[in-house]
Amino acid sequence: MDELILHHYDISSFSEKVRLIMGLKGLSWRSVIIPAISPKPDLVPLTGGYRRTPVLQIGADVFCDTKLIATELERRHPKPSLFPQGQRGLTWALGTWAEDQFFWPIARYISGINADVMESGFHRDRAAMRGRPEPDLARLRRDAETRLPIVRQQFGWIEDMLTDGRRFLTGEAPALLDFTLYHGFWFLDALPRKAGHIVAEFARVQAWTERVRAIGHGQRSEMPAAEALEVARQATPAIPAPPQPMQGDPAVGATVAIRPEDYGQEWVEGELVYLDTEQLALKRHDANVGDVIVHFPRSRYMVKPI
Repeated sequence: MDELILHHYDISSFSEKVRLIMGLKGLSWRSVIIPAISPKPDLVPLTGGYRRTPVLQIGADVFCDTKLIATELERRHPKPSLFPQGQRGLTWALGTWAEDQFFWPIARYISGINADVMESGFHRDRAAMRGRPEPDLARLRRDAETRLPIVRQQFGWIEDMLTDGRRFLTGEAPALLDFTLYHGFWFLDALPRKAGHIVAEFARVQAWTERVRAIGHGQRSEMPAAEALEVARQATPAIPAPPQPMQGDPAVGATVAIRPEDYGQEWVEGELVYLDTEQLALKRHDANVGDVIVHFPRSRYMVKPI
């Protein structure tokens, strides 16, 4: 079964990146709304405890992290391409900056100015994802103000990228790099206290964000979580390709655990069924869904034998 099922929530900025990929490629997809904070009882049977958002389900195959989700959607639906100029290296290199050095000052600014209106338990949950104690709300608000100069500085860098009049960051056609940067701008207006007005002083950036927003989300239809679990239960995971291990990798067939290097530190355990230079995949069994294969990117993920 090739139906695309996105487990997400509407104010998730990383989900907005994937929703725009769906829009660019004109895809129909099913939307399963998950909680923004733990517990996530209808997601754990699929992921084994991985809790970053979003997650893409295709039958009994589960794809984690937007880098890998983008790669899988490009493989299955290559046109229009996420790399219209063939600039994969530039996309991945700048994308790493975009989702680390660029995005997190924005996230800390906008969540800081909204510190007292966030969902109960939100800050405790996000601190736990990083292995830290729950922060003080007053400190979050103070910290937000220190982030704004960093945000404005980096907006200026993007304004400069668009100086030559190009419509999108890598040329005249939208590409993955546009979505990887745009979702930070989108997040400025995602919470009750909005801050999108700070983009107005960057005319080229503002025009670019409007072009990206106009791409839309494709054809979305809602799906209950129970139905998504039933889809996995009735499906069989795809047969992995022959593995391409690197020196020092665990052996295929070994029981291993995988987690992100940075945040969302829960280990997912299972049988290693595939790995190459780009991807890791575990086979797991859960009483609610049967056998599933959970896929992770290689970059910035840790794998250890058990």
